[in-house]
Amino acid sequence: MLNTLAVMMLSLSMQGQTDTTFAVPAGASLTVNNFGGAILVRGWNQNNVKVHADHGRRGRVEVSMSGGTVLIKSGSRQGPPSVVDMEISVPHAMALNLGGTYAEITVEGMTGAIRAETVDGEVNVRGGKGIITLRSIQGSVSLADASGRIEVTSVNEDIDIANASGELRVETTNGEITMSKIQSSNVEAVTINGDVVYDGTVVDGGSYSFSSHNGDITVTVAERANVTITAATANGDIDASFPLPITSTPGKRRWTFKLGSGSARLEAESFQGDIELRRPGEVQIRTRDHDRDKDHDDDHDASASSYAAKYVQVFARPQVQVRVRPYIHD
Repeated sequence: MLNTLAVMMLSLSMQGQTDTTFAVPAGASLTVNNFGGAILVRGWNQNNVKVHADHGRRGRVEVSMSGGTVLIKSGSRQGPPSVVDMEISVPHAMALNLGGTYAEITVEGMTGAIRAETVDGEVNVRGGKGIITLRSIQGSVSLADASGRIEVTSVNEDIDIANASGELRVETTNGEITMSKIQSSNVEAVTINGDVVYDGTVVDGGSYSFSSHNGDITVTVAERANVTITAATANGDIDASFPLPITSTPGKRRWTFKLGSGSARLEAESFQGDIELRRPGEVQIRTRDHDRDKDHDDDHDASASSYAAKYVQVFARPQVQVRVRPYIHD
């Protein structure tokens, strides 16, 4: 249908809007580059792509078709880049590659692969299947109702993943990681300054790794799970709400426990936080509130001098305790 390069320079209206709708072949993908503004992509039951953009009179939106890829790019007729807010409707299964610098990215109702990256802005995705890669530096990232090979990263904000399945790789520096309703046999979650919460499955033969430098780690584990748990904390407690037999203590601050056959492997490590093992249903997941007041000044000091001071404290006065007691809801 569209086999050759077709470039459409979309003219500016007096109100600073761009609107166009065009048919796309089956299997087409979408690439969007918006320097500043919003990118909102929704899936719909049509073999068409609809583009609506709001922008100033200097702004412009270029749409082109190259091979099987729809390309949408914001620009400016003169001067610095213009702020452009895009709303794009695409077929549900269309693969997405979305990017920007000062861009807020939102995706809803998709069933294909998704890649979304921004420097300063939130990334919020609902849906997706296959390879899913979400990244932001100065923005929180959330993902829900997705499956596949999932990689989510941030630097200075929180990460929330809910109702997801597949292989998960999650990493942030100054933020919390919250994973709920997860079905997975392979999970890795790492943060420097923040808590890690995992409320999901621990399946036979699975691999699970959770670590934080300055934060607590909370993991749900069924009492009948077949898992070998290795827990390490330099200046915190290990607390389980069910019997947790110690099988070995390979170091002063590291313990190994075994439930059932121990076929799964679960590692939890925190320097300055507690490690909590809870039964399914005992963890209350706090949803992200964009308006809540969070003071990260103390927790997020990642300077070399502060790290050195913290390490001195860790190794100078270890205070580790292993506690196994019934968990009591507040």
